[in-house]
Amino acid sequence: MSDKDERHLGRFGATTLGVGAIVGGGILALAGVAFATAGPAAIIAFALNGGIAFLTAVSFARLASRYPESGGTYAYAKRVVSIEVAFIVGWVVWFASIVAGVLYALGFAVFAVEGAIRLFPAFTGQWSWIGDGRGEILLALAAIGAYSWILVGRSAGGGIAATVGKVIVFVLLIIGGIWAWLNGNPSETVGRLHPFAPGGALGIVQAMGYTFIALQGFDLIAAVGGEVKDPKRTLPFAMYTALGITLVIYLPLLFVIATVGAPSGGVFAEAQANPEGLVAGAVDRYLGTPGYWLVIGAGILSMLSALHANLYGASRVVFSMARDRTLPRQLGQVRGQSGAPAIAVISTGVMMIIIVLAVDNVAAAGAAASLIFLISFAMVHCTTTLTLRRSGENQLPLLPILGALFCLGLAIFQAVVVPEAGRVVALWLGVGVVLYLMALAPGARVADASAEASDPELARSRGRNPLVLAPIANPASAASLSNVASTVRTPNAGKVVLLSVLRPNSISGDAIIRDAKDILAESVGQHLDGTANLETLFTVASDVWEEIARVANEHSCETVLVGLPRIQEPGVEARLEGLISAIHADVVIVRAPPRWHISEVSRILVPVRGQRVHSPLRARLLASLSRTTPPDVTYVQTLPSDTRADAQRRHQQVIQRLARDEAAGPYQVEIDLVDDPVARIVDRASTSELIVMGMESRLRHKPSIGPFALEIARRTTVPLILLGCRHYAASLATRGFAQAVSVIQKPLG
Repeated sequence: MSDKDERHLGRFGATTLGVGAIVGGGILALAGVAFATAGPAAIIAFALNGGIAFLTAVSFARLASRYPESGGTYAYAKRVVSIEVAFIVGWVVWFASIVAGVLYALGFAVFAVEGAIRLFPAFTGQWSWIGDGRGEILLALAAIGAYSWILVGRSAGGGIAATVGKVIVFVLLIIGGIWAWLNGNPSETVGRLHPFAPGGALGIVQAMGYTFIALQGFDLIAAVGGEVKDPKRTLPFAMYTALGITLVIYLPLLFVIATVGAPSGGVFAEAQANPEGLVAGAVDRYLGTPGYWLVIGAGILSMLSALHANLYGASRVVFSMARDRTLPRQLGQVRGQSGAPAIAVISTGVMMIIIVLAVDNVAAAGAAASLIFLISFAMVHCTTTLTLRRSGENQLPLLPILGALFCLGLAIFQAVVVPEAGRVVALWLGVGVVLYLMALAPGARVADASAEASDPELARSRGRNPLVLAPIANPASAASLSNVASTVRTPNAGKVVLLSVLRPNSISGDAIIRDAKDILAESVGQHLDGTANLETLFTVASDVWEEIARVANEHSCETVLVGLPRIQEPGVEARLEGLISAIHADVVIVRAPPRWHISEVSRILVPVRGQRVHSPLRARLLASLSRTTPPDVTYVQTLPSDTRADAQRRHQQVIQRLARDEAAGPYQVEIDLVDDPVARIVDRASTSELIVMGMESRLRHKPSIGPFALEIARRTTVPLILLGCRHYAASLATRGFAQAVSVIQKPLG
C-alpha cells in the first residue's frame, strides 16, 4: 500500500475523530462527580484540566509533526527512547483505551436502557432482564461488536455521523440554558453558585483528578498519524481544534447546569445525592421533557462516537506494536483492499468484551484509565523535552516540563485517592513485563536492530552514539575491515575507530610512521564520501590483546570488530577466546581478502542452529547490506539424517520465523539432513560469497567461537563473519525498563 493510499484522513476527518473521542461521554458521566466534590468550582477544575490538556497537545503536536506515523505515544517513545520503553508506553495506552471503550460502551447501554424504560414502560416491565443489568451488558457487547465489524470492513469511518449529531445536541442544550437564563431571574440564578467552592482548593484538585479522562481523546489523533494527509499541518490543527471545540461546549454547559439547571439548594447538594442523574435532572428543570430526551440522545451519540474513536485509535497502537514485534506479528495483519488492521481491531474488541463480562463495576478500572493516561501524557512531555534538547531547538523547554509536572502530580494524587487504580495499573504492567520478557523480547530486539540499520534517523533521534572498534595489525587489511565496520555501525550515529597497537621494542620509529600512513591511506581512501565517520587511534603497548580489551572497555564500545588470523598458528585460538571474554561488547570476527567490499556481496550463507542469541547483531548487518541492493540470504540448518519428519517441520518453522525477523531482503530457508554438518556447510560455501555465523554462547551468556565455527573457518576460504552478541536478553531488558523511569526524571531534574 502506498503512502498516498494510506493517508486518507483530512482536517475534518482527523478533527471529528478527536471530537468524537472527547466530547460527551466524559462530561455526562463525570459532571456529577465533579460537582459533588468541588461544587460549582467544578467549572474551574474542568478549565484547569483544559489548560493541562492544551499543554499536552502542544507536546503531541511537536512530536506528531516530527514523526507523522501511526502509534502515537508508543511511536514517539520508540523514536526517542528505546524499544523497551516503547513497549511499556504502548502496553498501558492500549489498556487505557480498552477501559475507556468499555466505559463508553456501558454508558451507551445505560442511556439506552433508561430511555427504553421511560418510553416503553409496559414492554420493559414484562421483560425484567432489560432493567436489572443484563440488558445493559447485552447492549454494551452489541455496541462493541458492531463497531469492531465496521472498523474491520473499512479503514476509517462509522463515527462521523454520531459526532456531528451529538455536537448539535449539546449546542441545543447550551442554547436552551441561555434562553432560560434570559427569561429567568438573573440574581436568583447567580445565587445558586454559592457556595462556589465548598471543598476548597483540595476539592478542585480532587475534581481535576476524577475528571481528567473527560478531556482524553485528542491523543487518538496522533495515534493515527500515519493515515493523516499533510500531517505536519493537519495533526496540530486537528488536536487544537478538537480541544477547543470541547472546552467551548463543556464550560458553558457546566455553567448552565450549575445555574439555571440547579435546584434552589444549589448544585453541590444535588450532585452528592444523585451524581449519575445530575445532568439529566438539570436539563429537565429548564427544558422539561424535551430536554430530558435531548440528554438521552446526547448520551447515546456521545458514548457511541467515543467508543468508536477509542476502538479505532487503540487498534492502530496495536498495529504499530505488532509491526515492531512488541506484540505478536499476527496482530498486524490487514484486511484486503480496505487496508484496515483487522486482527488488531478484533483483538481490541475482544479485550473490551472480556472486561465487560468479567467486571460488574468498572469504576476502579476507569480511574486506572485516567491514571494511565496521565502517566503516558507525562512521558509524552518528557519525550518532547528530550527531542528538543537533542535537536538544540530549545535549551529550556518550559511548556513540556510544566506539562509533565502537572500530569505527574495529578497521577500521584489519583493513585493515592483511588488505590484500586494503582493496583490495576500495577497488575497490568506486571502482566506486560512478564509477557515481553518471556515471549516478545527476542523478536522485538531483532526488529529494532533492523529498523536502526534501515532508518538513518532512528538512532540519532534516540541520542545514541555507538562506537565500533576495529583493531588493525596489517595495513593491507585496513580497507576491508573498515568497510565491514562501517556496515556494522548504526548509520548516522556513532563512529568507527581504527585501532593500531604498536609494540615499542619491536619496531623502529620510521616503520611506525610508515604503517600509520599506510593504514590511513587504505582505510580513509575507501570512505571519501565521509559516511563512515572514521577515526584512527594509535597506542603503544607490549601486549596487543590486552590493549585491545582495555581500549574497548575504557571507551564503552558497542561492537569490537577483529580480523580473523590464521587459525593454524599456535595460541591464536586461546588469545581470541581470552579477548572475547575480556571485553564488554558485541564481537565481530571477520576474515576478508584485501580491498574486499562487503556491499558487493550478492549471496550470503547463514548456517544456524536454532538459537536467537545473535539475531539483533545479524539483523543489523543484513539490514545495513539491504539499504542498497539486498543480497540473497540462505538460512540453512543441518540435522542428522535420521531426524523424524515432524521434528524437521518444527525446525523448519523455527528457522522460518528467525529468517523472517532478521532478513531485510529476499531469503530462503533450507534444512539439510546430513551426518557430517561441517562438510555440508563447507560444500555450500563454495557457491556463496560470504558466510555469516553466530558464535556459541557459554555460561553467563559470554560468546565463544566454538569448535563448529572454528572448523568451518579452517576448511573454507570464502569471506567469513562470526557474530558474538554480549548484550543478552536480561541485561537489555533491565536497561530498557530502567529508562522508563529515567526518561521522566532527567528532564525534570
